[in-house]
Amino acid sequence: MHVQEWLETVPAVSIYLLVGVVIGLESLGIPLPGEIVLVSSALLASQHGDIDPVVLGACASAGAIIGDSIGYAIGRRGGRPLLAWLGGRFPKHFGPAQIAMAERSFEKWGMWAVFFGRFVALLRIFAGPLAGVLRMPYWKFLIANVFGGILWAGGTTAVIYSVGVVAEAWLKRFSWLGLVAAVLMGVTSMLVLRNRARKSEQQHAAEGPARAPEPDAVAVAD
Repeated sequence: MHVQEWLETVPAVSIYLLVGVVIGLESLGIPLPGEIVLVSSALLASQHGDIDPVVLGACASAGAIIGDSIGYAIGRRGGRPLLAWLGGRFPKHFGPAQIAMAERSFEKWGMWAVFFGRFVALLRIFAGPLAGVLRMPYWKFLIANVFGGILWAGGTTAVIYSVGVVAEAWLKRFSWLGLVAAVLMGVTSMLVLRNRARKSEQQHAAEGPARAPEPDAVAVAD
């Protein structure tokens, strides 16, 4: 079952909690499809009035900020052995190549890696734990975490919701245009066929009197 189809069967409150928990766990360092769940929920909110996009964005932002903060605390406490353990459990996400790339990003960009990492799937998982492992000052991490989380979660919700509303209105308008076009095509076809039938009847009517004298002509000839 598609994510959005499944979300349609869930109450609004449960969707808020689901989005916050999934994004929080992803930010904590567990590879989950947080962005997919957020996008699907925002699209669902654009189609159903029961889901408030503001509440949805707030829950997503809270999940992102809290999850990243917990991930930072775990990373600071666990250190590099934690990354080695994660690499054994999730080699596709926490393998040596992925960790090396994330470390280069943190060394080059510092707190901006936390901020912009929110918009990159791989760094979104790494940002909290790796910032703790690398002993980034918490106040720097918190600033980047808060602003990045709000901008990513709130911005994604707002953009997808707006696109969904516009798309739904456009599709409705398109469906009406399609209906009008179908009606016009039907009426036009009917008029064309009726006009052709009328011309055919007139032609047959004109040919009838012209063919009638033929027997007399034959008789005279005889």
